Amino acid sequence: MTQAASQPQGTAARRLVETLIANGVDHVFCVPGESYLAVLDALYDVRDRIRLVICRHEAGAANMAEAYGKLTGKPGVCMVTRGPGATHASIGVHTAHQDSTPMILFVGQVGLADRGRGAFQEVDYREVFGGLAKWATEIESPERTVEIVERAIGTALQGRMGPVVIALPEDILHASGGAAPKGPVTPAKASLGPDFLAELSDRLSKAERPLLVLGGSGWTPEAAGAIADWAERLGLPTSLSFRRKDLISNDRSNYAGDLGLGCNPKLTARAREADLLIALGARLGENPTQGYTLLDRTETAGRLVHIHPGPEELGRVWPTLMAGVADNSLAALALSQLDPGRTWHDQAKTAHADYRAFAAPVQVTGAVNMSECMKTLGEVLEPTAVVTNGAGNFAAWLHRFYGHRACRTQLAPTSGAMGYGVPAAVAAAIMEPGRQVVNIAGDGDFMMTAQELATLVQHDAKAVFVVVDNSTYGTIRMHQERDYPARISGTDLKNPDFVQFAQAFGLDAWRVETTEGFRSALEAALKAPRGGLIHLITSSEDIAPGRTITQLRAG
Repeated sequence: MTQAASQPQGTAARRLVETLIANGVDHVFCVPGESYLAVLDALYDVRDRIRLVICRHEAGAANMAEAYGKLTGKPGVCMVTRGPGATHASIGVHTAHQDSTPMILFVGQVGLADRGRGAFQEVDYREVFGGLAKWATEIESPERTVEIVERAIGTALQGRMGPVVIALPEDILHASGGAAPKGPVTPAKASLGPDFLAELSDRLSKAERPLLVLGGSGWTPEAAGAIADWAERLGLPTSLSFRRKDLISNDRSNYAGDLGLGCNPKLTARAREADLLIALGARLGENPTQGYTLLDRTETAGRLVHIHPGPEELGRVWPTLMAGVADNSLAALALSQLDPGRTWHDQAKTAHADYRAFAAPVQVTGAVNMSECMKTLGEVLEPTAVVTNGAGNFAAWLHRFYGHRACRTQLAPTSGAMGYGVPAAVAAAIMEPGRQVVNIAGDGDFMMTAQELATLVQHDAKAVFVVVDNSTYGTIRMHQERDYPARISGTDLKNPDFVQFAQAFGLDAWRVETTEGFRSALEAALKAPRGGLIHLITSSEDIAPGRTITQLRAG
């Protein structure tokens, strides 16, 4: 559609875009499709206010939108076409749901008159996304476009945050969209009442072995800083939920570590022995509770204080001593004002020493020691650097040996989605060009969305990609060797030359085969105009920190 043939003002497509602008949306991640050309045309007229990021795969686009939601606290917006475009993007919706990230996926749809006929690429999006999203709907009346988009924004942000999917029938986008939006949506947020806070303060004053667990989404840096200051002032040992390591600085004197995969045994022991366990924002799902074994349903009602923005999460698995429905940031600010009249500095000192000991580099058998490389990463990067990853055993080295020092510096999927880290890094690099951005990816993880390097280059952004290459799907290989020793099936990989791969996109690249070579390559990549890629060759024998394939085979 040429500019001269541009659609008239007031169409549903234009009202949709106007509603996004009214709510502060400044990036849209997409793969274009003919089913929503009218929306793309409306975005053309506001290209000075909304940056349209054209991606190379819908999974990449959806993951970028999810990363945007994590970094900003605002709904990340993704637009894809119908059928294959929507199903490709579903992985980002699943991650946003598991990670409680605000996100809106707009999907092109067949015309209203053709629904139910099995038209080209037709999908019932309410049915397909009903279990993946907080709300899945379709705009059937063009004059309700603003209403539905505003409801989607509120739904994504209220309670436990999450994704919304909106299908856009092609024909309604050209119809009149009704009245223009009047202003931004103000999401409703619950806070803790005075009686709850008074009781919590009293229980905390009587606790001998308390532990604070922080997690979830929707945190402002100010609120995270306030509760971190409060807990450190009291000497209250504080841990973080799975892949939420950036909520407070890991250098805090009371930081006890993260309750993730491969957790420090001393931290799990501390959680089991705590006589008051305060969980704020964390759902206490499978990974942070070590496969639902860390807590015991028969005794949590005597020691668990669970605060979460979604009431449906309270009592879902664990009976509680106290349960509070509140926005994470508002709850954190309220807790930071409590004075229990006592401190636990000796316990905090021990907890932090245990964390430090667990984060110290370990011995490996190969020429590249990933624990030393991740320590180097922490020494070289700025405190505000954004570090991203997808899923795989490589991430265990990152999470254990790299310490975060500022809020909103970790982009990692609690959903365990492979392929997340590359598009997340691209999104962060595009959104915040003044920050260092580094992606740590396994070879299998990287190849799932490696084509988004083209998006990085097209949008003139800069990031560093570290591809940890052990030529195997490491997590699956580890479990395979444990259960079926020396019977390798379906896990070996034949990889390309990742240096040449990166160079094909116009990026600088380095091959590193020793621990000592990593620092110089990292420093060079950070100085390069567009960042670059480090092809880090590791041994599959060192399958996880402190664990080798030989040990697994020996039982």
